[in-house]
Amino acid sequence: MNAIELELFRHLLVSIAEEMGVVLRRTSYSANIKERRDYSCAVYDAQGQTVAMGDHMPVHLGAMPLSVSAAREALALEPGDVALLNDPFRGGTHLPDITAVAPVFLEHPRKPSFYLANRAHHADVGGMSPGSMPMAREIYQEGIRIPPIKIVRAGKIDSDLLGLILANVRTPIEREGDLMAQLASLRRGDLRVRELVAKYGAPRVRTNMRELQNYSERMMRAAVRKLPSGVYRFEDCLDNDGITRVPVWVRVAVTIRADSALVDFSGSDPQVQGPVNANYAVTLAAVMYVFRCLIKEDVPFTAGILRPIRVIAPEGSVVNAKLPAAMAAGNVEMSQRVTDVVLGALAQAAPDLIPAASSGTMNNLSFGGHVASRPFAYYETIAGGMGASAHASGHSATHTHMTNTWNTPVEAFEHLFPVRVERYQIRRNSGGNGKHKGGDGIIRELKFLVPAEVTILSDRRTHAPWGLQGGAPGKPGRNTLIRGRKTIAVSAKSRLDVLPDDVLRIETPGAGAHSKPSRDRQGAAFPSDRATDL
Repeated sequence: MNAIELELFRHLLVSIAEEMGVVLRRTSYSANIKERRDYSCAVYDAQGQTVAMGDHMPVHLGAMPLSVSAAREALALEPGDVALLNDPFRGGTHLPDITAVAPVFLEHPRKPSFYLANRAHHADVGGMSPGSMPMAREIYQEGIRIPPIKIVRAGKIDSDLLGLILANVRTPIEREGDLMAQLASLRRGDLRVRELVAKYGAPRVRTNMRELQNYSERMMRAAVRKLPSGVYRFEDCLDNDGITRVPVWVRVAVTIRADSALVDFSGSDPQVQGPVNANYAVTLAAVMYVFRCLIKEDVPFTAGILRPIRVIAPEGSVVNAKLPAAMAAGNVEMSQRVTDVVLGALAQAAPDLIPAASSGTMNNLSFGGHVASRPFAYYETIAGGMGASAHASGHSATHTHMTNTWNTPVEAFEHLFPVRVERYQIRRNSGGNGKHKGGDGIIRELKFLVPAEVTILSDRRTHAPWGLQGGAPGKPGRNTLIRGRKTIAVSAKSRLDVLPDDVLRIETPGAGAHSKPSRDRQGAAFPSDRATDL
């Protein structure tokens, strides 16, 4: 293959996914998509294998091929059709993540030549709590569950199906707007793919897609080949599942043999009552992300990345749960812990490449209520510290690993919701001390102006993010409700009713440090209450 042409096609294909993302963001209604950019877009070949991803969310992108496969298996997709799904047991991740899949037909009217897909986190899809991230015990409590089904048939929206979906959510106008944005994104992708084929021809496009996948595979095998052969084990846990106080353990054994790897999660805890269970798609996405990070070069993020890697996730475990497991936090909290254990195992094989633990939680906050009989619902994740590496200290106040979302600007947040941001600061010295210091977390205080129902799904409030090579762990996070003169401790995973003038304070974890500190820093004091404005 011509290397220059291959690089050209790589960027052409990635630009399609990126432009799909721009259309989705700019035409969406919700702050979660428009401001936080909680969405992902990708391009697939005729077999549903990834050929290009936007620079979006790892937990979406690594799992989305299973959604494409589920749609292809369940439906006979025809020209002008769009499939919709969110069922975690049929290719989805958790219910707020709604995936839209569209075929692209060219020379074969009954056989798609390519597929396009996007996934967007909807701020509410029904269920027992506003924001649809509840303290659930089973999937049925978490919101409307959509198996692969056609939302668009031959270019025409199925108004009955759309009406059914909107009848089961708290904010139907916003949901309809975000769904229409997803459809607009797919139309733009379809246009750009057709333009690409018209310019270069279908055979040339397909050949370069295949070679990009092959190139990614070669790069991944080369990276794995640099690791010493052996079996590397690690374990870590979530503080609890939100229902009991028992830690939820994830255990992995990573076996490196020549240029391939076996990632085995046997020994992980059985699925639990609370909503922290993950499905296989989420676990696969986390593994794919970690191994991609082993490659220093800017390699194409295609299906070829996973070819040298086999993942074993026992059915019925917290990393591959079965119906009717609750899964709202599996996509966010369990994905972070799966990432941590795989990184911890690989740190034994490549200590110079792997960083200490980052904050290890997305600090999920959702709330909702009514203003003048008008419903509102909101969801966000809150940043924390980034783990230090052998070469540098970790960044502070940043989203790490499986999340890649943005911060909702205070101006937009206060304009859209009856909440005021009282405090938004870096939580100074919450990162672990070491030769390279762990990044600091965040202090975020929200004052509610009306009564609201709030759900917090967070972690690393008991078990701190670990350091490496003698570096200290980061400080655990903390949640607090301030009601008048009372300060009430709020557990890591909680549902609570807030009153006007209540202030919710969320202090996110710092990250682990790398290597022992030098002698002149070992006795340094690191007060926990100092903060710096963001």
